[in-house]
Amino acid sequence: MTRRPLVAALVAVFAVTTWLVLGSTRPVAAELLEDAGAAASPPAAARSRPPVRIPDPGHEVYGYVPYWEMDEGIVDHVAGTDLSTLAVFSVTHGNKGAIATDQNGYRRITGGVGRRLIAEAQARGVRVELVYTSFGTRKNGVFFTRPDVQARTIEELVALAVELGVDGINLDVELLEPEHVGAYGDFVGRVRTAWREARPDGQVSVATMANFSGSAMARAAADAGADRIFLMGYDYHWAGSGPGASSPLARRDGSEKDLPWSLDLYRLAGVPVERTLLGLPLYGMAWETEAPDTGAPASSRGSVFIPRRNLELLGDPPSPPIFDSLEGVEVLALPEGDAWRTVYFDSPASLTPKLALANAHGLAGAGFWAIGYERGLPAYTALIARFRAGQLETAGTTTP
Repeated sequence: MTRRPLVAALVAVFAVTTWLVLGSTRPVAAELLEDAGAAASPPAAARSRPPVRIPDPGHEVYGYVPYWEMDEGIVDHVAGTDLSTLAVFSVTHGNKGAIATDQNGYRRITGGVGRRLIAEAQARGVRVELVYTSFGTRKNGVFFTRPDVQARTIEELVALAVELGVDGINLDVELLEPEHVGAYGDFVGRVRTAWREARPDGQVSVATMANFSGSAMARAAADAGADRIFLMGYDYHWAGSGPGASSPLARRDGSEKDLPWSLDLYRLAGVPVERTLLGLPLYGMAWETEAPDTGAPASSRGSVFIPRRNLELLGDPPSPPIFDSLEGVEVLALPEGDAWRTVYFDSPASLTPKLALANAHGLAGAGFWAIGYERGLPAYTALIARFRAGQLETAGTTTP
């Protein structure tokens, strides 16, 4: 089965589920069904529709800096990175909706380093957004059935954003049941309304996952007026999966779910490409494997690999990494007794065709999780600067 009919069929299944639980007519569900059906239509029917116009690509660079990277060195590192938007990560809410001031994220962002990051970025002309997170099916299941709790969160989140003097608010909600997608969209709209009342030129963005749930949330957020949608184009392979690229151009395991698949999914869902940012990883994953071969099965759960914490290894590895051109990832096999520790990580070489995907699809730009992970490796910073300047190499690019 080719990619397009499979995507269309799967989108249709998720759209029906969303429609049944939300009772939606046009938003999210019916248009997903319409687009999915058209995508799977015979060639003659497809030719009767006007071609999709791909807008000129933007070259925004959206960079998350998590609180655990907010040490004394991060300010200078961010100053040397060509970002259009800096996102300081993150704050969340407690049981009754109040912003949790006892969390490390709140403390770091409102502390000396966090405030320096914000002030110095804005002095360079970089926009800054405060990131709000709500993770977990149970937590979100409660939160998105309690408008009163949401109201307190919105009030305190906007007040904190005003006090910090940031330019925008980013909403990163992960693990949400389909029946709460409508309430999530309403929440995005309420945050945007409250934030615009406090700061008329303020922006609201969202981060959404690269799967069916994420595409529905992205569409709901776009309909609610979200200015940017950060498509989290990573974690296709994770600690509990088999080895492979976190952000694959294609898959060795036969799955259709890769970066082009997710971009198609978002387009079919009606998420505006001109408001979409392709999020890419500045980290890798490592597994114990039975052999050093690319794609060898894992004998353990995976673990996160942060480049800046492995500078010595990357500078002088026991053997050079092998570039897997299919998935678009560097593979470094390290002997460990009778087994191997195999690392799959993104390098500037592997990120280049992925950034070119953002150009080919006419997206607003790209982004990274997370700035700071690449400290001490200037080739990453140089790649970001080339993309920002519109000077990205496009050899080997996968097109829509």
